[in-house]
Amino acid sequence: MKRLAPMFGLLLAGCVFGGGAEPPTRPTRPMGAPPLTLNLPTSRDTQACFDDLSREGVRFSPLPDRDYGGGCQVIGAVQLLDIGVPVTGIKAMRCGLAEEFIGWTRNAVAPAAYQMLGSQLVRIETMGTYACRSTVGTATARLSGHALANAVDVSAFILADGRRISVKDSWRSGDGDVQRFWRLIHSSACKRFGTVLSPDYNAAHYDHLHLEDDHKAFCR
Repeated sequence: MKRLAPMFGLLLAGCVFGGGAEPPTRPTRPMGAPPLTLNLPTSRDTQACFDDLSREGVRFSPLPDRDYGGGCQVIGAVQLLDIGVPVTGIKAMRCGLAEEFIGWTRNAVAPAAYQMLGSQLVRIETMGTYACRSTVGTATARLSGHALANAVDVSAFILADGRRISVKDSWRSGDGDVQRFWRLIHSSACKRFGTVLSPDYNAAHYDHLHLEDDHKAFCR
């Protein structure tokens, strides 16, 4: 189980936990069917995640396990309420994904903002987490990690000095400090998440970083 190191430059209350994604059951209902609450026992990994969140003081709510049809499921997920810095757009996140996201925020993004851009991180903007859909921008029709609440799309970071460092507007910035910031947090993400997709991957990711906890070691 991973343990978070103290964060440099910010006093963020947070914690992380562990566990891999529980495999979805075989889809038996069409995509878009009414949500069905699943009466599944909580896995040991998920319970360990919940325990670590509580122990470290992160505000969160466990979410009911649900099947949305077509293979789309939310199992072992939480709604993060307070990780020490506001995060917009997040809904259901599988516990393992939340672990990596908090660790990345605390130990990579916030320190990099302070050290390289000279200002504290005050907000993270995302394009969401759970969405019952297939992948976009590829020839395959497989389900997206978002369909399992196992991916988050990060679009921008807001700094205390008022700057908005967005993927869309500054991924290829001519500012050397901004470029170093992106390189560092992208490299850190690739060490934490299984799949990391940036604007360098394809046009569908021109405005966000796709971070997925799928243990695939695919970084672009």
